[in-house]
Amino acid sequence: MKIESSGKAIAPSTAAEARPRSPANPGTTVSAGTEKVQLSSLSSSLAKAEASIAQAPVVDTQRVEEIKQAIAKGEFKIDAGRIADGLIDSVREMLAGQR
Repeated sequence: MKIESSGKAIAPSTAAEARPRSPANPGTTVSAGTEKVQLSSLSSSLAKAEASIAQAPVVDTQRVEEIKQAIAKGEFKIDAGRIADGLIDSVREMLAGQR
């Protein structure tokens, strides 16, 4: 089966372009340069907190090196009970947050 083109180009619909745009809230008019934005002190506190978090290292490289050395020497002890308690606590927090 062969499909042949008729050679006629289909023009895109201009109906959307011809419609005038209506403002989101028809009762208000906005002039350029007349609006003012005022940020609260909480906003600046959040910006400072974000900046300090961004500067903090993601990994404590000194602690990682200590653990590597302890593993290499065979001195690294794993406290399975502490790990289990931590996992249980984190699951409890997660479940409490879903309620």
